[in-house]
Amino acid sequence: MTPEILLKSLVDETRLRCVSLLLAENELCVCEFGYALGEVQPKISRHLATLRESHVVLDRRAGQWVYYRLHPELPPWALAVIRALGEGVEGSPVHMGDRERLHAMPDRPGRCGGNLFAI
Repeated sequence: MTPEILLKSLVDETRLRCVSLLLAENELCVCEFGYALGEVQPKISRHLATLRESHVVLDRRAGQWVYYRLHPELPPWALAVIRALGEGVEGSPVHMGDRERLHAMPDRPGRCGGNLFAI
């Protein structure tokens, strides 16, 4: 990964919002992103594919669900940039609203107890 690849992958508002949610939640499925961001599944999937292709996130399948997390092999400088961006947007109304909607989501997919993918 290069700084250019990382910054190009995070320049889009939807992708930045997804990464911000992952910083707060560690792991989410596509339906959770869609609910939190108020976007349709195809749009969310397209943005997550971009993040996956740039090695910002990693996915795993669990039955019918596909879960995403920050890539555990992110270079330390890249993780520092992502965390700094997360701190920068933490108090913004858009990002706070995303978290509030996520936490209000009815019937969230089952979780595998514990924090399996903490970075």
